[in-house]
Parts: sequence; structure tokens; C-alpha cells
Amino acid sequence: MKMLDTQGYIGTLRELTEEGREVSLIISGSSMAPFLIHQRDRILFRKPDRELKKGDMVFYQRDNGQFVMHRIRRVRPEGYDIIGDAQIVTERSVRRDQIFGLVTRVERKGKWISPGDFWWEFFAHVWLHLIPMRRPLIRLYGVFAQKRRKPEAKG
Repeated sequence: MKMLDTQGYIGTLRELTEEGREVSLIISGSSMAPFLIHQRDRILFRKPDRELKKGDMVFYQRDNGQFVMHRIRRVRPEGYDIIGDAQIVTERSVRRDQIFGLVTRVERKGKWISPGDFWWEFFAHVWLHLIPMRRPLIRLYGVFAQKRRKPEAKG
């Protein structure tokens, strides 16, 4: 199995966005669940070409070099408050110069979703208001998702 240098790979994608291209990336990690699932779903992103707003999914680089894709919770004069869909703790004051990608579409469960689609709007607006309730809601979602995957016993 070949190992990929994540920093180099995402750095290359970032360069492509600087050239005006839209690029694709398979989701890695669980911070955007239940909307996006590790190794199942894919995002398309490009260099932001407009003012960023609450609910936007953005790709940014932390000062420690780590690349992250999360959602804007709040826009403030000193920066953006950003949170993953599976998280309850907000990362505060992410600077605009750290943000290099705006997610334009996602492939979720094999289906392309764009702004305006129900699930996109639900997670961009409603889910942001449910932060205190996220943990129990995610557990409940997991229980229902697991029941749907189990084949029924025939008897």
C-alpha cells in the first residue's frame, strides 16, 4: 500500500485552487459527520470568490500547518468562528488569510448535493442552532442508521 503525504497533497490542491480550478477530495476524518462520512463522501472546493457567510463549509490551514474543512458558525470582525458538524466546541477567530477553499458541492451517499438542496440547507442552517443537542442527536442517528443496515432475520 502506498502512503500519501497529506500535507503535500492538500498543498497541491490548494495551489490548483489558486489557479482558479475546482478540486475534489475524499473526506478523511469524522468531524463533519453526520453530513459527511469518512472515506465515503467527497467534496468539491475552489478559491472563495465572494464574502464568506454563516453556514459555508470552508477549507483552511491552522497556524500549526494542519488542514481542516469545517463550517462557519459566526462571522466576526476579528475572524470566523468555525465548527465541524460533529463537534460542540467552536474554533474562534480563524483569519480570512487562513481560508483557501470554499466547498461548492458534496457527493454524499453517492448523490451530488449543492446549495439549495434540503440536506445542504439543513446542515448549513438548522444544525448550527442545535450545537448543545448534537451529541444525543448523533447517537440517535447512529442507532437508526445501524438498524437500517442490519438485515432482518427470516424465521
